[in-house]
Amino acid sequence: MVPFSILDLSPVAEGSTVRQSLESSARMAVKAEEFGYKRFWLAEHHGMPGIASAATAVVIGHVGAATKRIRIGSGGIMLPNHSPLVIAEQFGTLEALFPGRIDLGLGRAPGTDMRTAQALRRNLEAGANSFPSDVVELQQLLGTPVENQAILAVPGNSSHIPIWLLGSSLYSAQLAGMLGLPYAFASHFAPDMLLDAIAIYRDRFQPSATLDKPYVMVGVMGAVAATDEEARYRFTSAEQQFVNLRRNVRGPFPRPVADMDAFWSPMEKMNVEHTLRYAVVGSPKTAEAKLTGFLQETQADEVIISMPIHDIEARLTSVELFAGLGSFMRAAA
Repeated sequence: MVPFSILDLSPVAEGSTVRQSLESSARMAVKAEEFGYKRFWLAEHHGMPGIASAATAVVIGHVGAATKRIRIGSGGIMLPNHSPLVIAEQFGTLEALFPGRIDLGLGRAPGTDMRTAQALRRNLEAGANSFPSDVVELQQLLGTPVENQAILAVPGNSSHIPIWLLGSSLYSAQLAGMLGLPYAFASHFAPDMLLDAIAIYRDRFQPSATLDKPYVMVGVMGAVAATDEEARYRFTSAEQQFVNLRRNVRGPFPRPVADMDAFWSPMEKMNVEHTLRYAVVGSPKTAEAKLTGFLQETQADEVIISMPIHDIEARLTSVELFAGLGSFMRAAA
């Protein structure tokens, strides 16, 4: 079995509003539940006009209210931005509202630029350096309280919400292995260390009360449509977004364009294509071949898919078509 999940950033598409973006996330979660995806995660980013999921716990509650069964959670919460107690209370509240459905994925990056990160009012250096101890503190706050425990997360204590570590380098792979936690690698935007990180995680994994063996989730970006041409056209929105990020151009999630060569330089094209080399873009047949090779290479336990598509109807179509690939992959596994 190779379960498929979805990572959403509530993209604020050019020509739309934040409210419409959040409504689209709920529609996408409903569609994901309908077609058998395992999880629907949202990511914390700040100060980005094209992303509406900054208040991640609030948006998780929004998609939770629209769905009934699918697991919902964070991919991830950027822990250096917050105190562990605040996160324990927020996710404890979500678990009380949606029992047995909440995942807490944690990242070590700020999820924004340095000035915005400073405005979040955390000591950035201390936050990053204290990440391991903050993770352990969160585990304690979400676990069963011990006798005379001074600090209680209410809601949160005794919820035993599953904690995942997310990473784009080798650091979180080592920590996830040491703590015996499930591990998700951000290969959808940081592919270079993917195989090394997975190998380190599996090699250094220590069984825990959470897991008795390693569990690896890998990320891909993708756009599946009726034809290769349409899928490539839809995916130009993501390509433009990556170029804009490197140019420090802040704006809404762009509409697709017919000719990317008129938008990017040869160097920008090379950099973006390298970054997105694991992207699954094309017709179902093309996407199936790409995804099959990716899973053979990684031997992943689960795939989480980000579908950065401007038009919500095309995005929902991609959700449905990817689910067809999921059925194939599960049957072939």
